[in-house]
Amino acid sequence: MTAEACIPDASPALVLNADFRPLSYYPLSLWSWQEAVKAVFLDRVNIVSEYDRYVSSPSFKMRLPSVVSLKTYVKPALYPAFTRFNVFLRDRFSCQYCGARDDLTFDHLIPRALGGLTRWDNVVTACAPCNLAKGSELPEDVGMLPMQEPYRPTVFELHRNGRRFPPNYLHESWLDYLYWDSELEP
Repeated sequence: MTAEACIPDASPALVLNADFRPLSYYPLSLWSWQEAVKAVFLDRVNIVSEYDRYVSSPSFKMRLPSVVSLKTYVKPALYPAFTRFNVFLRDRFSCQYCGARDDLTFDHLIPRALGGLTRWDNVVTACAPCNLAKGSELPEDVGMLPMQEPYRPTVFELHRNGRRFPPNYLHESWLDYLYWDSELEP
């Protein structure tokens, strides 16, 4: 297939679950135009919205999907994977000691040197200077208590936090599906 009217690589499709909610907000559930077209041909998705761009072959021409919905509902996981990124997202990309948003890493409240484990309830986002200042001490021993106690978030909490950090590019056809479950202003 060849592309017309624009570079198709710049035409990702927003993927919605069968209930028309995005599979993920952060990272935003997007498929390349190739994945979206393949899913259409395999009858796994419904096309909800289209770009004004086409792909074609000698015998076929179709508009590229900009929003697709799965035909079968995928039950979302209740709890996210424990990853550095998800810890940052839980903590809203802010140092839990000083609030800084630059040079982020993570810190063990009970240091590993003292038997602390790398898990949700012992790890917080920290900027490098605060992490260095705390060192291998307990937070209460150095007067550096986190702003929020660490906890295991749900996927829904991470989605809520993720909506505060939208990607740099949101196609207009996606907007009705990204924030439809948010609270309306009076």
